[in-house]
Amino acid sequence: MPVVRRGLYICGHFIESVCREIDEYYLPRMVQDVTGQVTVPFGDAVISTLDTCIGTEICEELFTPDSPHIHMGLDGVEIFTNASGSHHSLRKLHVRLDLIQAATARVGGVYLYSNLRGCDGERVYYDGCAMVAVNGEVVAQGEQFSLQEVEVISAIVDLEDVRAYRGLRPSASNQSAKAPGYPRVFVNFALTSRDDLRVVPNPAIQVRYHTPEEEISLGPACWLWDYLRRSKQAGFFLPLSGGIDSSATACIVSSMCHLVCDAAQSGNQTVIRDSRRIIGEPESSEYIPSDPRELCNRLFVTCYMGTENSSAETRSRAENLAKEIGSYHLSIGIDTAVRAVVGIFETVTTWTPRFKVYGGSERENLALQNVQARVRMVLSYLFAQLVCWSRGASGGLLVLGSANVDESLRGYMTKYDCSSADLNPIGGISKTDLRSFIKFATERFGLSSLKSIYEAPPTAELEPITEDYVQTDEDDMGMSYEELSVFGRLRKLLLCGPYSMFCKLVHQWKDAWSPSQV
Repeated sequence: MPVVRRGLYICGHFIESVCREIDEYYLPRMVQDVTGQVTVPFGDAVISTLDTCIGTEICEELFTPDSPHIHMGLDGVEIFTNASGSHHSLRKLHVRLDLIQAATARVGGVYLYSNLRGCDGERVYYDGCAMVAVNGEVVAQGEQFSLQEVEVISAIVDLEDVRAYRGLRPSASNQSAKAPGYPRVFVNFALTSRDDLRVVPNPAIQVRYHTPEEEISLGPACWLWDYLRRSKQAGFFLPLSGGIDSSATACIVSSMCHLVCDAAQSGNQTVIRDSRRIIGEPESSEYIPSDPRELCNRLFVTCYMGTENSSAETRSRAENLAKEIGSYHLSIGIDTAVRAVVGIFETVTTWTPRFKVYGGSERENLALQNVQARVRMVLSYLFAQLVCWSRGASGGLLVLGSANVDESLRGYMTKYDCSSADLNPIGGISKTDLRSFIKFATERFGLSSLKSIYEAPPTAELEPITEDYVQTDEDDMGMSYEELSVFGRLRKLLLCGPYSMFCKLVHQWKDAWSPSQV
Protein backbone atom coordinates (compact mmCIF):
# COMPACT_ATOMS: atom_id res chain seq x y z
CA MET A 1 0.00 0.00 0.00
CA PRO A 2 1.53 3.37 -0.97
CA VAL A 3 2.36 5.63 1.98
CA VAL A 4 2.86 9.41 2.01
CA ARG A 5 6.59 10.09 2.30
CA ARG A 6 6.98 13.57 0.77
CA GLY A 7 9.10 15.00 3.57
CA LEU A 8 6.17 15.32 5.96
CA TYR A 9 5.03 12.23 7.79
CA ILE A 10 4.66 8.46 7.65
CA CYS A 11 1.64 7.18 9.54
CA GLY A 12 1.14 3.90 11.36
CA HIS A 13 2.17 0.38 10.46
CA PHE A 14 1.40 -1.05 7.04
CA ILE A 15 1.13 -4.62 5.83
CA GLU A 16 1.95 -5.39 2.23
CA SER A 17 -1.41 -5.86 0.54
CA VAL A 18 -2.19 -8.83 -1.70
CA CYS A 19 -3.52 -7.63 -5.06
CA ARG A 20 -6.75 -9.04 -6.50
CA GLU A 21 -7.24 -11.73 -3.85
CA ILE A 22 -9.91 -12.19 -1.19
CA ASP A 23 -10.43 -14.50 1.75
CA GLU A 24 -13.42 -15.36 3.93
CA TYR A 25 -13.29 -13.64 7.31
CA TYR A 26 -15.35 -15.09 10.14
CA LEU A 27 -17.41 -12.46 11.93
CA PRO A 28 -17.65 -12.29 15.73
CA ARG A 29 -20.73 -14.03 17.09
CA MET A 30 -22.33 -10.82 18.29
CA VAL A 31 -22.18 -9.50 14.73
CA GLN A 32 -23.46 -12.81 13.34
CA ASP A 33 -26.48 -12.56 15.64
CA VAL A 34 -27.35 -9.12 14.28
CA THR A 35 -26.65 -9.66 10.57
CA GLY A 36 -27.38 -13.36 10.21
CA GLN A 37 -24.10 -13.59 8.27
CA VAL A 38 -21.26 -15.89 9.31
CA THR A 39 -18.42 -14.73 7.05
CA VAL A 40 -17.56 -11.73 4.88
CA PRO A 41 -15.15 -11.48 1.95
CA PHE A 42 -11.96 -9.66 2.95
CA GLY A 43 -9.22 -8.45 0.62
CA ASP A 44 -8.71 -6.64 -2.69
CA ALA A 45 -11.95 -6.88 -4.63
CA VAL A 46 -14.63 -4.78 -6.30
CA ILE A 47 -18.38 -4.61 -5.62
CA SER A 48 -20.75 -5.68 -8.36
CA THR A 49 -24.33 -4.40 -8.09
CA LEU A 50 -27.30 -5.16 -10.34
CA ASP A 51 -26.45 -2.18 -12.58
CA THR A 52 -22.76 -1.24 -12.18
CA CYS A 53 -19.42 -2.07 -10.60
CA ILE A 54 -17.70 -0.11 -7.81
CA GLY A 55 -14.01 -0.09 -6.87
CA THR A 56 -11.94 1.89 -4.39
CA GLU A 57 -8.46 3.26 -4.00
CA ILE A 58 -7.07 4.95 -0.92
CA CYS A 59 -5.54 8.42 -0.62
CA GLU A 60 -1.95 8.21 -1.88
CA GLU A 61 -2.83 5.56 -4.46
CA LEU A 62 -4.31 8.36 -6.58
CA PHE A 63 -0.86 9.99 -6.72
CA THR A 64 1.08 6.85 -7.71
CA PRO A 65 2.16 6.10 -11.33
CA ASP A 66 0.38 2.73 -11.37
CA SER A 67 -2.88 3.71 -9.69
CA PRO A 68 -5.48 0.99 -9.01
CA HIS A 69 -8.20 2.92 -10.88
CA ILE A 70 -6.41 2.18 -14.16
CA HIS A 71 -6.60 -1.59 -13.69
CA MET A 72 -10.11 -1.41 -12.25
CA GLY A 73 -11.30 0.64 -15.22
CA LEU A 74 -9.88 -1.92 -17.64
CA ASP A 75 -11.75 -4.61 -15.71
CA GLY A 76 -15.09 -2.85 -16.12
CA VAL A 77 -15.33 -0.86 -12.88
CA GLU A 78 -17.42 2.24 -13.56
CA ILE A 79 -17.40 4.03 -10.19
CA PHE A 80 -14.20 4.71 -8.25
CA THR A 81 -14.22 5.90 -4.64
CA ASN A 82 -11.37 7.45 -2.67
CA ALA A 83 -11.60 8.16 1.07
CA SER A 84 -8.54 10.39 1.30
CA GLY A 85 -6.47 12.03 4.01
CA SER A 86 -4.70 14.63 1.90
CA HIS A 87 -3.12 17.49 3.86
CA HIS A 88 -3.16 21.08 2.70
CA SER A 89 -0.17 22.79 1.18
CA LEU A 90 -0.09 25.81 -1.08
CA ARG A 91 -1.24 25.16 -4.65
CA LYS A 92 -1.80 21.46 -3.98
CA LEU A 93 -5.47 21.46 -4.98
CA HIS A 94 -4.45 22.00 -8.61
CA VAL A 95 -2.42 18.78 -8.50
CA ARG A 96 -5.17 16.84 -6.77
CA LEU A 97 -7.85 17.96 -9.23
CA ASP A 98 -5.65 17.32 -12.24
CA LEU A 99 -5.12 13.73 -11.07
CA ILE A 100 -8.82 13.13 -10.43
CA GLN A 101 -9.83 14.55 -13.80
CA ALA A 102 -7.07 12.61 -15.55
CA ALA A 103 -8.14 9.39 -13.80
CA THR A 104 -11.55 9.42 -15.45
CA ALA A 105 -10.38 11.04 -18.69
CA ARG A 106 -8.04 8.11 -19.38
CA VAL A 107 -10.29 5.15 -18.56
CA GLY A 108 -13.70 6.81 -18.26
CA GLY A 109 -15.88 6.47 -15.20
CA VAL A 110 -17.21 8.28 -12.15
CA TYR A 111 -14.74 9.33 -9.43
CA LEU A 112 -16.13 9.97 -5.94
CA TYR A 113 -13.48 11.78 -3.89
CA SER A 114 -13.81 12.61 -0.20
CA ASN A 115 -11.15 14.11 2.04
CA LEU A 116 -10.61 14.68 5.74
CA ARG A 117 -11.26 18.15 7.10
CA GLY A 118 -9.60 19.75 10.11
CA CYS A 119 -6.82 18.42 12.32
CA ASP A 120 -6.49 16.04 15.22
CA GLY A 121 -3.77 17.72 17.23
CA GLU A 122 -1.36 17.32 14.33
CA ARG A 123 0.97 19.77 12.58
CA VAL A 124 -0.97 19.35 9.34
CA TYR A 125 -4.41 20.50 8.25
CA TYR A 126 -6.74 18.48 6.01
CA ASP A 127 -8.65 20.81 3.73
CA GLY A 128 -11.66 18.80 2.58
CA CYS A 129 -12.86 19.73 -0.93
CA ALA A 130 -14.83 16.59 -1.79
CA MET A 131 -15.79 16.28 -5.43
CA VAL A 132 -17.40 14.12 -8.13
CA ALA A 133 -15.86 13.79 -11.59
CA VAL A 134 -17.26 12.08 -14.68
CA ASN A 135 -15.20 11.30 -17.78
CA GLY A 136 -12.62 13.96 -16.98
CA GLU A 137 -15.05 16.71 -15.93
CA VAL A 138 -15.98 17.82 -12.40
CA VAL A 139 -19.74 17.87 -11.76
CA ALA A 140 -19.75 18.64 -8.01
CA GLN A 141 -17.23 20.26 -5.66
CA GLY A 142 -17.29 20.92 -1.93
CA GLU A 143 -15.70 23.74 0.05
CA GLN A 144 -11.93 23.57 0.47
CA PHE A 145 -11.76 25.52 3.75
CA SER A 146 -14.56 25.60 6.28
CA LEU A 147 -15.25 25.34 10.01
CA GLN A 148 -18.14 22.99 9.22
CA GLU A 149 -16.99 19.60 10.48
CA VAL A 150 -18.97 17.52 8.00
CA GLU A 151 -20.01 18.39 4.46
CA VAL A 152 -21.96 16.17 2.09
CA ILE A 153 -22.08 16.81 -1.64
CA SER A 154 -24.08 14.84 -4.16
CA ALA A 155 -24.43 14.57 -7.90
CA ILE A 156 -26.65 12.75 -10.38
CA VAL A 157 -24.62 10.99 -13.06
CA ASP A 158 -25.56 8.94 -16.12
CA LEU A 159 -23.74 5.62 -16.28
CA GLU A 160 -24.58 5.39 -19.97
CA ASP A 161 -22.28 8.35 -20.50
CA VAL A 162 -19.45 6.31 -19.03
CA ARG A 163 -20.20 3.35 -21.31
CA ALA A 164 -20.45 5.57 -24.38
CA TYR A 165 -17.18 7.30 -23.47
CA ARG A 166 -15.38 3.98 -23.18
CA GLY A 167 -16.93 2.76 -26.42
CA LEU A 168 -15.19 5.56 -28.29
CA ARG A 169 -11.76 4.25 -27.26
CA PRO A 170 -11.06 0.95 -29.03
CA SER A 171 -7.44 0.90 -27.82
CA ALA A 172 -8.70 0.73 -24.24
CA SER A 173 -10.98 -2.14 -25.20
CA ASN A 174 -8.00 -4.09 -26.54
CA GLN A 175 -6.09 -3.55 -23.30
CA SER A 176 -9.16 -4.45 -21.27
CA ALA A 177 -9.37 -7.86 -22.94
CA LYS A 178 -5.86 -8.67 -21.69
CA ALA A 179 -6.15 -7.12 -18.21
CA PRO A 180 -6.27 -9.41 -15.16
CA GLY A 181 -9.62 -9.36 -13.41
CA TYR A 182 -10.61 -8.38 -9.87
CA PRO A 183 -12.63 -10.70 -7.62
CA ARG A 184 -16.22 -9.50 -7.50
CA VAL A 185 -18.43 -9.32 -4.46
CA PHE A 186 -22.04 -9.45 -5.69
CA VAL A 187 -24.72 -7.50 -3.86
CA ASN A 188 -28.43 -7.62 -4.60
CA PHE A 189 -29.29 -3.95 -5.04
CA ALA A 190 -29.10 -1.27 -7.71
CA LEU A 191 -27.93 2.35 -7.65
CA THR A 192 -30.27 3.36 -10.46
CA SER A 193 -34.05 3.24 -10.79
CA ARG A 194 -36.23 2.07 -13.66
CA ASP A 195 -38.02 5.40 -13.89
CA ASP A 196 -35.08 7.69 -14.58
CA LEU A 197 -36.30 9.57 -17.66
CA ARG A 198 -37.13 12.64 -15.57
CA VAL A 199 -33.80 12.62 -13.71
CA VAL A 200 -31.35 15.22 -15.04
CA PRO A 201 -27.62 14.52 -14.60
CA ASN A 202 -25.43 17.23 -13.14
CA PRO A 203 -23.66 19.30 -15.80
CA ALA A 204 -19.93 19.95 -15.70
CA ILE A 205 -18.97 22.91 -13.50
CA GLN A 206 -16.13 25.39 -13.45
CA VAL A 207 -13.66 24.21 -10.81
CA ARG A 208 -13.15 26.72 -8.00
CA TYR A 209 -9.57 27.48 -6.97
CA HIS A 210 -8.34 29.83 -4.27
CA THR A 211 -5.41 32.11 -4.97
CA PRO A 212 -2.27 31.37 -2.91
CA GLU A 213 -2.99 34.49 -0.85
CA GLU A 214 -6.51 33.23 -0.09
CA GLU A 215 -5.10 29.83 0.83
CA ILE A 216 -2.72 31.45 3.34
CA SER A 217 -5.64 33.42 4.77
CA LEU A 218 -7.97 30.42 5.09
CA GLY A 219 -5.95 27.20 5.51
CA PRO A 220 -3.78 28.11 8.53
CA ALA A 221 -6.75 29.99 10.06
CA CYS A 222 -8.95 26.86 9.99
CA TRP A 223 -6.06 24.82 11.39
CA LEU A 224 -5.50 27.27 14.26
CA TRP A 225 -9.17 27.18 15.24
CA ASP A 226 -9.33 23.39 15.15
CA TYR A 227 -6.12 23.13 17.18
CA LEU A 228 -7.27 25.74 19.70
CA ARG A 229 -10.65 24.15 20.40
CA ARG A 230 -9.06 20.71 20.85
CA SER A 231 -6.27 22.00 23.09
CA LYS A 232 -8.72 23.42 25.68
CA GLN A 233 -6.59 26.61 25.87
CA ALA A 234 -7.96 30.16 26.06
CA GLY A 235 -6.35 31.63 22.96
CA PHE A 236 -3.02 32.64 21.42
CA PHE A 237 -0.02 34.75 22.39
CA LEU A 238 2.18 36.28 19.67
CA PRO A 239 5.41 38.30 19.97
CA LEU A 240 4.54 40.99 17.41
CA SER A 241 7.67 42.72 16.10
CA GLY A 242 6.09 44.91 13.44
CA GLY A 243 7.78 42.94 10.67
CA ILE A 244 6.21 40.97 7.84
CA ASP A 245 6.46 37.50 9.39
CA SER A 246 4.83 38.22 12.76
CA SER A 247 2.35 40.58 11.11
CA ALA A 248 1.32 37.83 8.67
CA THR A 249 0.79 35.50 11.63
CA ALA A 250 -1.37 38.13 13.34
CA CYS A 251 -3.43 38.53 10.15
CA ILE A 252 -4.01 34.77 10.01
CA VAL A 253 -5.42 34.86 13.55
CA SER A 254 -7.60 37.81 12.52
CA SER A 255 -8.81 35.77 9.54
CA MET A 256 -9.64 32.94 11.95
CA CYS A 257 -11.79 35.33 13.99
CA HIS A 258 -13.64 36.39 10.82
CA LEU A 259 -14.30 32.74 9.94
CA VAL A 260 -15.55 31.99 13.45
CA CYS A 261 -17.93 34.95 13.44
CA ASP A 262 -19.24 34.07 9.97
CA ALA A 263 -19.83 30.45 11.01
CA ALA A 264 -21.51 31.48 14.26
CA GLN A 265 -23.79 33.95 12.51
CA SER A 266 -24.80 31.22 10.05
CA GLY A 267 -25.94 29.06 12.96
CA ASN A 268 -23.02 26.64 13.38
CA GLN A 269 -23.77 25.39 16.90
CA THR A 270 -20.43 23.60 17.29
CA VAL A 271 -18.53 26.82 16.61
CA ILE A 272 -20.80 28.76 18.99
CA ARG A 273 -20.27 26.25 21.82
CA ASP A 274 -16.52 26.11 21.26
CA SER A 275 -16.17 29.89 21.17
CA ARG A 276 -18.09 30.29 24.43
CA ARG A 277 -15.91 27.71 26.15
CA ILE A 278 -12.63 29.15 24.81
CA ILE A 279 -13.28 32.72 25.93
CA GLY A 280 -14.65 31.60 29.31
CA GLU A 281 -18.34 32.39 29.00
CA PRO A 282 -20.57 30.80 31.68
CA GLU A 283 -22.70 27.81 30.74
CA SER A 284 -25.84 29.94 30.82
CA SER A 285 -24.38 32.44 28.36
CA GLU A 286 -26.15 33.19 25.09
CA TYR A 287 -23.08 34.86 23.60
CA ILE A 288 -22.70 34.46 19.83
CA PRO A 289 -19.54 35.85 18.17
CA SER A 290 -20.42 38.56 15.69
CA ASP A 291 -17.58 41.10 15.74
CA PRO A 292 -14.15 39.71 14.69
CA ARG A 293 -12.31 42.53 16.50
CA GLU A 294 -14.18 41.88 19.75
CA LEU A 295 -13.51 38.15 19.52
CA CYS A 296 -9.87 38.81 18.67
CA ASN A 297 -9.49 40.95 21.80
CA ARG A 298 -10.77 38.12 23.98
CA LEU A 299 -8.62 35.28 22.66
CA PHE A 300 -5.53 36.88 21.08
CA VAL A 301 -2.73 38.68 22.94
CA THR A 302 0.05 40.41 20.99
CA CYS A 303 3.16 41.81 22.61
CA TYR A 304 5.89 44.09 21.27
CA MET A 305 9.12 43.22 23.11
CA GLY A 306 11.47 46.10 22.51
CA THR A 307 15.12 46.59 23.39
CA GLU A 308 17.49 49.55 23.15
CA ASN A 309 18.11 48.35 19.56
CA SER A 310 14.45 48.58 18.56
CA SER A 311 13.12 51.53 16.64
CA ALA A 312 10.08 53.70 17.27
CA GLU A 313 8.87 52.79 13.77
CA THR A 314 8.51 49.05 14.44
CA ARG A 315 6.88 49.73 17.80
CA SER A 316 4.35 51.98 16.10
CA ARG A 317 3.67 49.47 13.30
CA ALA A 318 2.97 46.72 15.83
CA GLU A 319 0.65 48.93 17.87
CA ASN A 320 -1.25 50.12 14.80
CA LEU A 321 -1.78 46.60 13.47
CA ALA A 322 -2.89 45.31 16.87
CA LYS A 323 -5.38 48.17 17.11
CA GLU A 324 -6.84 47.40 13.67
CA ILE A 325 -7.29 43.67 14.23
CA GLY A 326 -8.50 44.19 17.82
CA SER A 327 -5.95 42.09 19.73
CA TYR A 328 -5.17 42.73 23.40
CA HIS A 329 -1.80 44.40 22.94
CA LEU A 330 1.15 44.88 25.29
CA SER A 331 4.29 46.89 24.61
CA ILE A 332 7.18 46.11 26.94
CA GLY A 333 10.93 46.63 27.24
CA ILE A 334 13.14 43.62 27.88
CA ASP A 335 16.52 45.32 28.34
CA THR A 336 16.51 44.59 32.08
CA ALA A 337 16.17 40.85 31.43
CA VAL A 338 18.80 40.89 28.67
CA ARG A 339 21.31 42.76 30.84
CA ALA A 340 20.67 40.34 33.70
CA VAL A 341 21.47 37.31 31.54
CA VAL A 342 24.58 38.89 30.03
CA GLY A 343 25.57 40.10 33.51
CA ILE A 344 25.76 36.52 34.76
CA PHE A 345 28.31 35.74 32.05
CA GLU A 346 30.30 38.89 32.87
CA THR A 347 30.35 38.04 36.60
CA VAL A 348 31.55 34.49 36.03
CA THR A 349 34.18 35.21 33.34
CA THR A 350 35.04 38.90 33.98
CA TRP A 351 34.75 39.38 30.21
CA THR A 352 32.31 41.86 28.67
CA PRO A 353 31.05 41.01 25.14
CA ARG A 354 30.54 43.91 22.71
CA PHE A 355 28.59 44.42 19.51
CA LYS A 356 30.51 44.56 16.23
CA VAL A 357 29.81 48.26 15.76
CA TYR A 358 31.57 48.87 19.09
CA GLY A 359 34.62 46.80 18.20
CA GLY A 360 33.42 43.35 19.19
CA SER A 361 34.11 40.13 17.26
CA GLU A 362 31.59 38.24 15.10
CA ARG A 363 31.14 35.70 17.92
CA GLU A 364 30.40 38.40 20.50
CA ASN A 365 28.05 40.15 18.08
CA LEU A 366 26.08 36.98 17.33
CA ALA A 367 25.80 35.96 20.98
CA LEU A 368 24.45 39.38 22.00
CA GLN A 369 21.84 39.19 19.24
CA ASN A 370 20.75 35.65 20.09
CA VAL A 371 20.29 36.34 23.79
CA GLN A 372 17.72 39.04 22.97
CA ALA A 373 15.76 36.66 20.75
CA ARG A 374 15.83 33.87 23.34
CA VAL A 375 14.78 36.12 26.20
CA ARG A 376 11.75 37.10 24.11
CA MET A 377 10.63 33.49 23.88
CA VAL A 378 11.14 32.90 27.63
CA LEU A 379 9.02 35.96 28.37
CA SER A 380 6.46 34.84 25.78
CA TYR A 381 5.80 31.62 27.69
CA LEU A 382 5.64 33.49 31.01
CA PHE A 383 3.06 35.92 29.66
CA ALA A 384 1.16 33.14 27.88
CA GLN A 385 0.70 31.33 31.17
CA LEU A 386 -0.23 34.35 33.30
CA VAL A 387 -1.76 37.08 31.14
CA CYS A 388 -5.27 35.57 31.27
CA TRP A 389 -4.99 35.45 35.08
CA SER A 390 -3.96 39.13 35.08
CA ARG A 391 -7.09 39.94 33.05
CA GLY A 392 -9.36 38.11 35.47
CA ALA A 393 -9.87 35.17 33.13
CA SER A 394 -8.96 31.50 33.34
CA GLY A 395 -6.71 29.31 31.21
CA GLY A 396 -3.46 29.77 29.34
CA LEU A 397 -2.48 30.72 25.83
CA LEU A 398 -0.71 28.88 23.01
CA VAL A 399 2.45 30.68 21.90
CA LEU A 400 2.61 31.36 18.16
CA GLY A 401 5.86 31.48 16.22
CA SER A 402 6.59 33.35 13.03
CA ALA A 403 9.55 31.73 11.23
CA ASN A 404 9.01 31.31 7.48
CA VAL A 405 10.16 28.23 5.58
CA ASP A 406 12.91 29.94 3.56
CA GLU A 407 14.75 31.24 6.61
CA SER A 408 14.42 27.85 8.30
CA LEU A 409 15.90 26.04 5.30
CA ARG A 410 18.67 28.62 5.05
CA GLY A 411 19.38 28.46 8.80
CA TYR A 412 18.83 32.20 9.22
CA MET A 413 17.20 32.08 12.64
CA THR A 414 17.99 31.81 16.32
CA LYS A 415 17.36 28.42 17.85
CA TYR A 416 14.80 28.55 20.66
CA ASP A 417 13.39 31.91 19.72
CA CYS A 418 10.23 32.41 17.64
CA SER A 419 11.08 29.17 15.83
CA SER A 420 10.36 27.20 19.03
CA ALA A 421 6.77 28.19 19.77
CA ASP A 422 3.79 25.88 20.31
CA LEU A 423 2.55 26.49 16.78
CA ASN A 424 4.00 28.19 13.71
CA PRO A 425 1.24 29.00 11.18
CA ILE A 426 3.71 30.26 8.54
CA GLY A 427 6.33 27.53 8.97
CA GLY A 428 5.64 26.09 5.51
CA ILE A 429 5.26 29.41 3.64
CA SER A 430 7.97 31.30 1.77
CA LYS A 431 8.81 34.96 2.33
CA THR A 432 7.68 35.95 -1.16
CA ASP A 433 4.27 34.31 -0.60
CA LEU A 434 3.99 36.07 2.76
CA ARG A 435 4.69 39.43 1.16
CA SER A 436 1.94 38.75 -1.37
CA PHE A 437 -0.36 37.76 1.47
CA ILE A 438 0.34 41.04 3.29
CA LYS A 439 -0.76 42.98 0.19
CA PHE A 440 -3.87 40.79 -0.04
CA ALA A 441 -4.75 41.23 3.65
CA THR A 442 -4.43 44.99 3.31
CA GLU A 443 -7.41 45.01 0.97
CA ARG A 444 -9.28 41.95 2.20
CA PHE A 445 -9.46 43.01 5.85
CA GLY A 446 -9.03 46.77 5.43
CA LEU A 447 -5.76 46.86 7.40
CA SER A 448 -4.09 50.07 6.28
CA SER A 449 -1.26 49.62 8.81
CA LEU A 450 0.08 46.76 6.67
CA LYS A 451 1.17 49.21 3.97
CA SER A 452 4.08 50.56 6.02
CA ILE A 453 4.96 47.04 7.17
CA TYR A 454 5.12 45.85 3.56
CA GLU A 455 7.31 48.76 2.46
CA ALA A 456 9.77 48.62 5.36
CA PRO A 457 13.07 46.73 4.82
CA PRO A 458 13.05 43.50 6.89
CA THR A 459 15.30 43.80 9.94
CA ALA A 460 15.80 41.83 13.14
CA GLU A 461 16.74 44.99 15.09
CA LEU A 462 19.15 43.07 17.29
CA GLU A 463 22.18 45.30 16.71
CA PRO A 464 22.63 48.96 17.66
CA ILE A 465 21.61 51.51 15.04
CA THR A 466 24.32 54.08 14.26
CA GLU A 467 24.81 56.81 11.71
CA ASP A 468 26.87 54.43 9.59
CA TYR A 469 25.04 51.13 10.16
CA VAL A 470 21.45 49.88 10.09
CA GLN A 471 20.93 46.12 10.31
CA THR A 472 18.86 44.43 7.58
CA ASP A 473 18.01 40.78 7.03
CA GLU A 474 19.22 40.70 3.43
CA ASP A 475 22.65 42.10 4.37
CA ASP A 476 22.94 39.54 7.18
CA MET A 477 22.06 36.66 4.85
CA GLY A 478 24.12 37.90 1.93
CA MET A 479 21.20 37.49 -0.45
CA SER A 480 17.81 38.97 -1.22
CA TYR A 481 14.55 37.34 -0.18
CA GLU A 482 13.79 36.69 -3.85
CA GLU A 483 17.02 34.72 -4.09
CA LEU A 484 16.26 33.01 -0.78
CA SER A 485 12.92 31.80 -2.13
CA VAL A 486 14.73 30.24 -5.08
CA PHE A 487 16.99 28.54 -2.54
CA GLY A 488 13.95 27.26 -0.68
CA ARG A 489 12.25 25.82 -3.76
CA LEU A 490 15.39 24.03 -4.87
CA ARG A 491 16.02 22.61 -1.42
CA LYS A 492 12.50 21.62 -0.38
CA LEU A 493 10.71 20.81 -3.63
CA LEU A 494 13.57 19.51 -5.78
CA LEU A 495 15.58 18.07 -2.84
CA CYS A 496 18.80 19.66 -4.09
CA GLY A 497 21.97 19.41 -2.06
CA PRO A 498 24.85 21.93 -2.25
CA TYR A 499 26.34 20.57 -5.48
CA SER A 500 23.11 20.02 -7.44
CA MET A 501 21.89 23.44 -6.27
CA PHE A 502 25.08 25.03 -7.56
CA CYS A 503 24.69 23.25 -10.92
CA LYS A 504 21.24 24.78 -11.35
CA LEU A 505 21.96 28.25 -9.98
CA VAL A 506 25.14 28.76 -11.97
CA HIS A 507 22.93 28.83 -15.09
CA GLN A 508 19.85 30.44 -13.55
CA TRP A 509 21.84 33.35 -12.07
CA LYS A 510 24.49 33.64 -14.78
CA ASP A 511 23.47 37.20 -15.67
CA ALA A 512 23.77 38.42 -12.09
CA TRP A 513 26.47 36.32 -10.42
CA SER A 514 29.70 34.63 -11.43
CA PRO A 515 30.17 30.91 -10.65
CA SER A 516 32.45 31.75 -7.73
CA GLN A 517 29.82 34.12 -6.27
CA VAL A 518 27.12 31.46 -6.65
